[in-house]
Amino acid sequence: QVQLVESGGGLVQPGGSLRLSCTASGSIFSINVMAWYRQAPGKQRELVALITNGGSTNLVDSVKGRFTISRDNAKNTVYLQMNSLKPEDTAVYYCNVKARHSATRIEYGYWGQGTQVTVSS
Repeated sequence: QVQLVESGGGLVQPGGSLRLSCTASGSIFSINVMAWYRQAPGKQRELVALITNGGSTNLVDSVKGRFTISRDNAKNTVYLQMNSLKPEDTAVYYCNVKARHSATRIEYGYWGQGTQVTVSS
């Protein structure tokens, strides 16, 4: 069993900041790519940010210069620092981790439970 637990969401005014965390636990042999997705009401889920096991990052154009993705491999945790938040950032944010299960050694994508981020005045 592999579980991802997210935290850090909430209500913030435009221009504010939030820091999301996602920690993986369970029968994990190794973790490769870690990413953040978001889904706004009435829209499909989109990739927001990604970080490889080598530390390379990629962000969707709409958040470049405002968001930063990072990871702590010792803690099996990925973070999303969100600054200068805008109303259009409002969505449920989900983490996704590509991990190899300890028993099968097969890589699979695991999802967090989602955390609500609301940007409103």
